[in-house]
Amino acid sequence: MLRIVVLGASAGGGFPQWNANNAACRRARAGDPAARPRTQCSIAVTGDNENWVVANASPDLRQQIEATTVLQPQHGLRHSPISAVVLVSGEIDAVAGLLHLRESQSFTLLATRRVQETLRANPIFDALAPAFVQRQPVALNQPFALPGGLVGELFSVPGKVALYLEGKSQTLAGEAEDTVGLRLSDAAGATCYFIPGCARLPQAVANRLNGADAVFFDGTLWTDDEMIREGSGTKTGQRMGHMSVADPEGTIAAFRDIAVRRKIFMHINNSNPILLDDSPEREIAERAGWEVAHDGMEIVL
Repeated sequence: MLRIVVLGASAGGGFPQWNANNAACRRARAGDPAARPRTQCSIAVTGDNENWVVANASPDLRQQIEATTVLQPQHGLRHSPISAVVLVSGEIDAVAGLLHLRESQSFTLLATRRVQETLRANPIFDALAPAFVQRQPVALNQPFALPGGLVGELFSVPGKVALYLEGKSQTLAGEAEDTVGLRLSDAAGATCYFIPGCARLPQAVANRLNGADAVFFDGTLWTDDEMIREGSGTKTGQRMGHMSVADPEGTIAAFRDIAVRRKIFMHINNSNPILLDDSPEREIAERAGWEVAHDGMEIVL
């Protein structure tokens, strides 16, 4: 069994974003049921309903735990079902939530060598006491065991170095270990992929995804220049390391010939109209066979 709970479905900043005043965010703040709020991108996965693996520790992790009964303490005075955290990048919205897990609770923290080095270089993460938190570097393309009978694997995808490291990196794209996808599988062969950031879809990555039961994929922007056109930003999606959903070489087109049982957009920016249940863009995405993740969404494979 592979049970997946979406803890957060939005891009960095959440939906509504604290300083965003576009029409979609105003609808969300007003309680419009077609504009459901979403916290920042993360999923939790289990193979035994006891040990849970969190993929990406978003800044909203405490809020997400309180909204998700299966992640709350079950036994004694101190307990957590979270046995491991896997990071797929060193971006703020992937690592800041680790600071919510500093209360002397045992778990394993898994990430590439590059991301582990980034955490070690920042002393604030020393709050994760080594007596409780085991930091495990993970090599690319090498399966590794996870609690609850799951198997994980990290693999490189096109992306970019973390925003706060751009000035220290020789290339904007960074190294192979800076942006990765996560493959999760159980003993019965069910397979799920978590790829919240991806700048393009090379054939090697497409081949990996072919035949998967579920893929949670980068849905940051509808079109590459939407933030510029909206007036809310100066960067394209490509500059931020993200594919767009609907452009001619975007995600819908790239997945057209890939056999995936369930295709789910997540890491969705507040400017992306697929967040709105009643938007034409949502209808286009759904007609193309895509689902749009929301907080609390659950899938059992």
